[in-house]
Amino acid sequence: MNPIELPVTIISHPIRMSRPKVNVVYQQVGRLANPVAQSRINLEIVKSLGSIMQELGYGNDNLQEMTGYFEIKTNERGVLSLLLSVYSFTGGAHGLTIAKGLTFDVHTGRLYRLDELFKPGSDYRERLSEEIARLIKDWDIDLLEPFECITDDQDFYIADHSLTVFFQLYELTAYVYGFPYFPVPLKDLEPAIENNSLLSRLLPF
Repeated sequence: MNPIELPVTIISHPIRMSRPKVNVVYQQVGRLANPVAQSRINLEIVKSLGSIMQELGYGNDNLQEMTGYFEIKTNERGVLSLLLSVYSFTGGAHGLTIAKGLTFDVHTGRLYRLDELFKPGSDYRERLSEEIARLIKDWDIDLLEPFECITDDQDFYIADHSLTVFFQLYELTAYVYGFPYFPVPLKDLEPAIENNSLLSRLLPF
């Protein structure tokens, strides 16, 4: 049976400016048993946020507005998965938003890429890609170009015992469709999941 662990403490911190109009909220973890893991997680959150803000024009004279927030997707069994979303407007017809998933092992502070969640040499890419292709067809999603396969560093987060793969604006669909999200139950991916791994903690009992 998977161990039950209490959620980690999450503390929100705002970044606010009046000119340009900036209202970004980011989160930090606190009171972890392993202070090194806590520092690693908090540093990665700040680094990711800073990178996205810079990409979206923070510090640029053309920046008029920027907003950002985190959603907590999973906070249990030693797994923390967050979704960061930042919007900026620098002029033109509309602004731009970038979303980023961050998934951590709270015991070690390790940040996981998608390919690091599965057994080496497993067919996780094929399994996920087949399910995404099926959902695209079932949901009748209009694509900018045919979908073939996800990448090893594909954007994702974990929520509700599912691994949700998502794509950036313009990456798969037109801007009007927003971010395409594709949840895949972890149970369907179980053959590709290593025993005693991060994902195995979240498999249904």
